[in-house]
Amino acid sequence: MIEDMVRTPSAVRDAERYTAHNYHPLPVVISSAEGAWLTDVDGRRYLDCLAGYSALNFGHRHPTLIRAAHEQLDRLTLTSRAFIHDQFADFCRELSALCGKDLVLPMNTGAEAVETGIKVARKWGYQVKKVAPGQANIIVAGGNFHGRTTTIVSFSTDADARADFGPYTPGFTVVPYGDLAALEAAIDENTVAVLLEPIQGEQGVVLPPEGYLPGVRRACTDRNVLFIADEIQSGLGRTGRTFACDHEGVVPDMYLLGKALGGGIVPVSAVAADADVLGVLRPGQHGSTFGGNPLACAVATEVVRLLATGEFQRRSAELGERLRAGLAGLLGSGLVAVRVRGLWAGVDIDPALMTGRQACERLMDRGVLAKDTHGSTIRLAPPLVITSDEIDHAVAQLAAVLAG
Repeated sequence: MIEDMVRTPSAVRDAERYTAHNYHPLPVVISSAEGAWLTDVDGRRYLDCLAGYSALNFGHRHPTLIRAAHEQLDRLTLTSRAFIHDQFADFCRELSALCGKDLVLPMNTGAEAVETGIKVARKWGYQVKKVAPGQANIIVAGGNFHGRTTTIVSFSTDADARADFGPYTPGFTVVPYGDLAALEAAIDENTVAVLLEPIQGEQGVVLPPEGYLPGVRRACTDRNVLFIADEIQSGLGRTGRTFACDHEGVVPDMYLLGKALGGGIVPVSAVAADADVLGVLRPGQHGSTFGGNPLACAVATEVVRLLATGEFQRRSAELGERLRAGLAGLLGSGLVAVRVRGLWAGVDIDPALMTGRQACERLMDRGVLAKDTHGSTIRLAPPLVITSDEIDHAVAQLAAVLAG
């Protein structure tokens, strides 16, 4: 049981003095992690329920992943792009098999994967679809979060992410998330892709309406448009399936992956697609200095192998049902809505009680870390190694916070 949970203001002040934050971090400074638990600089322990946000989907310091990292550190960590290292082929082959795609292009961060997807879609549009030069357009959804580069914030509808970063990159059309008719109406002869999060995580784990993703897939196929699924947060076991698209039997033309792919150890991202899509890139046309480095590939290959067994997907699905049941029991007692898919939950608190930020700070004081999104909404994303008892503990602490 957690005791004497308080903040660590001195460490926080030191961090804030020297760092420009683009987030609003909780006032606690973490020093170590094990299982589903984090320990701060004063030795206090916290149950991590925001692991999807920090990309530690498999739990902290998973022994298989740590072993792979240690072994690779003793051998080779980086090579020039003029050479191919011995970890590269296994990573690309095994990730492409997991995705059911021909090719994989490794990058480092989620934003890099999104930028890569945009470039590939445009090049495909010009070379394959024969869109007029300079006219390629990509349809995106309102409420999206795909990263913070200049191009990506150009099609964000979040004022905090977008304001004062113009001039903005053209070539994007924003339609309401979940509105299939609006999406279909927006497709024209210059549309090269539809870029969507199957579940909008930063928006508060917003689930798509039933039939929406199959409808998007159908519209893209019928109109010769690429369907790009940003599974950087939702993919790789988080929702109880390998990909969130799997829940509705949808296969996109391109997967964008990141976060959990690095197992919480190294930053790794990737784009996966078939050769007729990703193959439009030729040597020298796109790349990344550290993309696909030996250390990243060694760790990410083990992540893929863990997922290939299906164990973590099953675990996420089963424990997700326990999380759903626990949160549903709080509806009418401070919660007004709950959205759960695997070990990923969006929780709307009665705004008359508190904001999402206030709820997260009170949970932190009780030894549970969660992330607020907008208004009175919080997001729960525990690592996939969390236990059923730990889920019950998190729900109990939320109940205590709601009760005041």
